[in-house]
Amino acid sequence: MLDIQSVKQRYGIIGNSPQLKRAIEIALQVAPTDLTVLITGESGVGKENFPKIIHQNSARKHASYVAVNCGAIPEGTIDSELFGHEKGSFTGATDARKGYFEQVGGGTIFLDEVAELPLGTQVKLLRVLESGEYLRVGSSKVQTVDVRVIAATNVNMTEAVSRGKFREDLYYRLNTVPISIPPLRERKDDILLLFKKFAIDFSERYHMPAVELNESGKAMLLKYSFPGNVRQLKNIVEQISIIEQERVINSTILANYIPENEINTLPVLKSSHHSLSGDMTFERELIFKFLAEMQKDITELKRQFADLTHGQPPLRSDKNTFLFDPTSATVLPSKSYKQEHIEEAEYLNHDADLEDITDFDEDFDEDFDKNTSAEDIFSIQEKEKELILKSIRKNNGKRKKAAQDLGISERTLYRKLKRYGLEDL
Repeated sequence: MLDIQSVKQRYGIIGNSPQLKRAIEIALQVAPTDLTVLITGESGVGKENFPKIIHQNSARKHASYVAVNCGAIPEGTIDSELFGHEKGSFTGATDARKGYFEQVGGGTIFLDEVAELPLGTQVKLLRVLESGEYLRVGSSKVQTVDVRVIAATNVNMTEAVSRGKFREDLYYRLNTVPISIPPLRERKDDILLLFKKFAIDFSERYHMPAVELNESGKAMLLKYSFPGNVRQLKNIVEQISIIEQERVINSTILANYIPENEINTLPVLKSSHHSLSGDMTFERELIFKFLAEMQKDITELKRQFADLTHGQPPLRSDKNTFLFDPTSATVLPSKSYKQEHIEEAEYLNHDADLEDITDFDEDFDEDFDKNTSAEDIFSIQEKEKELILKSIRKNNGKRKKAAQDLGISERTLYRKLKRYGLEDL
């Protein structure tokens, strides 16, 4: 079995942090067994190296190794990709096809982003792990396979289980041996080593002198939280290597690639399964969400007061909004007549109807706005827009995940993107 230093050299792993060293030790210890391994860590930390370490130091090293990105395969075809299908089993199935499990028989299959698997596919994967059996799509014949499964995810699996997004029995079956890869912000001593390694690599690739950091550049780099982890650092070094004529990089140059106002204060938007980068970031996100909710409450109160002024029917109970009832001097859960129709029009995507409803009490809104601070409303809107932008970028444009991060429905997110002119993101 290779020692840790040999493994790092062979697989291009840079760093001396204790957490990274421990992850490599576990991978080497579990490699000779056939135990299932679950690798966890944020996006960009280098999880993809560890299944290779395990496979190539196992008895299966001469058999096949296949890596499958579960998040990149459409839900309608994932079963076919993993388990194969029979001819005519669905439209377009002109021939029978072997799935990845059948192709890799005797070897190792790496399921990246395993938390993205649909619940139905999770049931089939559990059967493979427990008995080595599966069915091709469109077949009733039981197939058997001898495969080692290694899975990886950037999701907090215990939270996914509690929310019903992932099967508890499958989680415990995958998590026989857990390996956790630390984020770059917890490996501060490795940042400069990685910068130097990437600078040399790009120097050789592009046939130019390697860039290096002066003291101010080093200080700035060490303050940055690196939400994209090692992958982000590598991209930064490559950009600098290609674009900059100056080979000694100071903080002024580096600020073009790491905005100074984001140094050490950049909120790293994460799903609740990720640890946040410090208490300040956590508090800041809570404030942004509170401001967004406060804007909704102000708008709703205006609508409801307009309903009372115009003699609308009594408001019906709903847990999502509140109304001050002047007859009882209490806060009652409610939703306005107008708001119900707005939501209905949004759900049906009837733009013309929504426009008519929005104009319902335009005169009252104009009077109300005279007594409302435009500066406060603008500030709230800017914070909400900023939060949405960061969530969209963090999730690489995946709006469903962004909506989950923000704690709102996907339909609500689409409406807000339209409001702020961000539909093209």
